[in-house]
Amino acid sequence: MALVLIGYRGSGKSSIGCAVAGRLSATFIDLDELIVRQAGQDIRDIFARDGEECFRDLETKALRQALQISDAVIALGGGAVVREENRRLLKDAGGKVIYLRCQPEELLRRIEADPRTVLTRPNLTALGGGIEEIRLLLAQRQPLYRLAMDAELDVTKLAIDQAVMEIVKML
Repeated sequence: MALVLIGYRGSGKSSIGCAVAGRLSATFIDLDELIVRQAGQDIRDIFARDGEECFRDLETKALRQALQISDAVIALGGGAVVREENRRLLKDAGGKVIYLRCQPEELLRRIEADPRTVLTRPNLTALGGGIEEIRLLLAQRQPLYRLAMDAELDVTKLAIDQAVMEIVKML
């Protein structure tokens, strides 16, 4: 059975997921990293060269693969739930899906503090990746996160170890 973490970019899915996997002696899979390894290029380049639809196809393929691994903690990309097929795959897999909710201002702070984000992640709208983009996409995605989730955890003010403790309690 898989534990899947969903939420917006910067919510801590990868950091928290890796720590939860360590705590549970499970395999950790960062879906975005899996896509990058398989495609041989970073997400920004995939978006620029092939477009978002191509990236979403690669994401669905990688999700299918990741969900085949038993006892895995999987961190999804922030937009993975946009595709209905991905939400169905999550439900059909029968694992636990936890939405890591975070306030827009904290998301922006975290994103700006991570130099990898700027170098490897594309802006997702013409708004250029700032607070307005975050608010817009959260408004669009939050209902989808909630459709896909089994539980929700507000990580706005939680350190990684606190989030890990809360997630382990949910299992």
